[in-house]
Amino acid sequence: MATASAVPQIFDHQALLQRLARARQAGAADFLLTRAAEDFSARLDATLRPFPRVLDLATPLPHLAAVIARREGKRELLRAAPLGEADDLRWRTLVCDPAHLPFAPESFDLALSAFALHWVNDLPGTLIQIRRALAPDGLFLACMAGGQTLLELRTVFAMAEEEIAGGVSPRVAPFADLRDMGGLLQRAGFALPVTDIDTLTVRYANLFALMGDLRAMGSTNVLTARARKTLRRSIVLRAAELYQSMFADADGRIRATFEIIWLSGWAPHESQQKPLAPGSAKMRLADALGVRENKG
Repeated sequence: MATASAVPQIFDHQALLQRLARARQAGAADFLLTRAAEDFSARLDATLRPFPRVLDLATPLPHLAAVIARREGKRELLRAAPLGEADDLRWRTLVCDPAHLPFAPESFDLALSAFALHWVNDLPGTLIQIRRALAPDGLFLACMAGGQTLLELRTVFAMAEEEIAGGVSPRVAPFADLRDMGGLLQRAGFALPVTDIDTLTVRYANLFALMGDLRAMGSTNVLTARARKTLRRSIVLRAAELYQSMFADADGRIRATFEIIWLSGWAPHESQQKPLAPGSAKMRLADALGVRENKG
């Protein structure tokens, strides 16, 4: 795992915590977490085995822990929360930075995380730590923001800033790409890695309503390289005009894309399916497909 000094500090962790705390105090917008928590439950329904020791890692609000607590079966549930929060008798809570996990090897049978890992500076290192914390044949299941998230917002702010200020400053995080995530899971030592995408389009009255929701999610700009000056009103107004002209439906409401990347992988175990060794197949591919082999 890379040392902290060697890892590019793309995100300002303290700024993220401040924004999450502000959002919670003001009444967080939780529709993405609510949807994701139910999706986690549905995905776990397809896994016909018990998970007696469960970790909810850094999910901003306890929605995921609440859904897991309602599922049948006895379990120990630990919520590793980004911030301190009220006690809940259904699980234990520990304030934890996902970049520095304090867990002994093989502590959990199931590790879950919703909308947290896209803020981690050293994602490969965190995935390695998660895999080590899982017992053999333990499952890791997570969702995070993908690369097409808020594409419309990035586009209009870049255009507005270039037009008015003559340059562009970083305002929306560079989210992960699906093509990279399977490789990261394999590098971290997970077996049977699977990734897929769920794209959600949310409609808003205007840019200001969208920005209000992002603020209520604690998801405003936490890039280390962000401009520290207040965003100029003229840029915001021009971005709102561009958004309306480029990404509005016939009824005038604008579209915002949220791309959700789903990840899963297993801690290796001898019982898991293994790929065949090269040359060990007992049937030719042409025979399996029922086609004639071209030997030319």
